[in-house]
Amino acid sequence: MTRLRVLLDACVLYPTVLREILLGAAGAGLFTPLWSARLLEEWARAAARLGSEGEAVARSEVAAMLVGWPDAMVSGAEGLERRLWLPDPDDVHVLAAAVAASADAILTFNAKDFPRGVLAEEGLLRLDPDQFLSELAERHPEVLRQVVQASVDRATRLSGEAWTAKTLLKKARLNRLAKTLARLSG
Repeated sequence: MTRLRVLLDACVLYPTVLREILLGAAGAGLFTPLWSARLLEEWARAAARLGSEGEAVARSEVAAMLVGWPDAMVSGAEGLERRLWLPDPDDVHVLAAAVAASADAILTFNAKDFPRGVLAEEGLLRLDPDQFLSELAERHPEVLRQVVQASVDRATRLSGEAWTAKTLLKKARLNRLAKTLARLSG
């Protein structure tokens, strides 16, 4: 069985917990992550709003991602942008990157700007991060449990607060994943 090839929109890379869980699942071989230089730059610029330290951390993590997933970088999308359309022209580069990479799906919170019908014309799905991770948890509960626990441990260590999976996932807008993991643990 081939793994799903998923382009990660900048909006799913920016939140730390979500990014950690996605990359943990990808690292466990549950899907193949894809991104473009422009998406990584958007993430780094968004992190700059937290101050220079936020941008520095993002750029460090980008470097680690490039080393960890050398085949994830998509190129050759620029020429495709002229023939593609989305409700928000600023998002066409995301669709072009997905098409250029022969991705199966785009993972984004931004449903209104990535209409399913438009994506289907290009052979793509639009996936919601919470639903996507919940479905992975249904098929690979122990792997997702470990990935989430690693994120909980890191959040606890860095913040000095005692996080639980439920509270951390809720804060990360991953309520469905939290419920799925709780149900599968019960």
